[in-house]
Amino acid sequence: MGGSPPLKIFDANAVRHGLSVAGLIPVMRETMIELSSGRVRQNLRSFIGLGEGRTFAIMPAAFGGQGVFGAKLVSVFADGTGRKAHEGVVVLFDGETGAPFCVADAGEITALRTPAASAAATEALARADADVLAVIGLGRQAAGHIEAIAAVRQLREIRVWGRDLLGATAFAEAMSARTGAPVSAVGSVADAVRGAGIVCMATTATEPLLAAVDPGAHINLVGSSGPMAAEIEGGLVARARFIADHRAHVLVHGGEFLRAKAAGLVGDDHVVAEIGEVFAGAAPGRTSADEITIYKSLGHAVQDLAATEMLYRSSV
Repeated sequence: MGGSPPLKIFDANAVRHGLSVAGLIPVMRETMIELSSGRVRQNLRSFIGLGEGRTFAIMPAAFGGQGVFGAKLVSVFADGTGRKAHEGVVVLFDGETGAPFCVADAGEITALRTPAASAAATEALARADADVLAVIGLGRQAAGHIEAIAAVRQLREIRVWGRDLLGATAFAEAMSARTGAPVSAVGSVADAVRGAGIVCMATTATEPLLAAVDPGAHINLVGSSGPMAAEIEGGLVARARFIADHRAHVLVHGGEFLRAKAAGLVGDDHVVAEIGEVFAGAAPGRTSADEITIYKSLGHAVQDLAATEMLYRSSV
């Protein structure tokens, strides 16, 4: 950059207005290729427990050479109603001067980059004729995933499920109005996934909600980001072609995979590839029409840094 750039701060509103899910999809694709190719250095995330339902996490990463480096600092607090609030900041440092030059609201960055990454994975792994989407969960990630998947697939039907059917109905109506897509609420997880070619799990569940999907379905596992929670049963993990966003993290923090491994259903080699390897053509994605594929998303600092750098660049 030459010299120390002035520090810019983007609050939640500025992030919302400066970035879009659709615009981040190609950025997430390229970023995950860089991660899998080794052009990014990224440590395992570090957690500090602050009491029941409260965690502080530190997620550092650095692009190669004199590229941007930085971290996401985030708190995850349960609100007592089954939801969790993510609050924090993403901080970027200049690779030439070592000076911080950008701070952005981490909650908003996460709300955008996560569904964008899932959409990129869906584009690579879901069947080309998949036109029914099931979304399990009613939060911001559920909403973001509807928008993101609709950007990479022509959807004939979108079904949503949440523990509160009235809430699910209101959510479906709101998403229909927001996207113009046909969104409807259903009464069970089984009803949601029946016939769905794409399934997005975006919940705060600690115990599995899903045991089976149709042959040929693709699943984005998004809600569980630590080793103590799982959104799907181990048997479904074992039956699927399991692709990680980042292998090293999934082997330590991927709750669904770890439960299946502890039950003796899979070994470490069940993580057949990273999504960046699939994007780069270094590993196959889907290998048959009837194969079930899983993309396990834990979310990574490199995604946060890339999204924040895009925000910064678009503002100068």
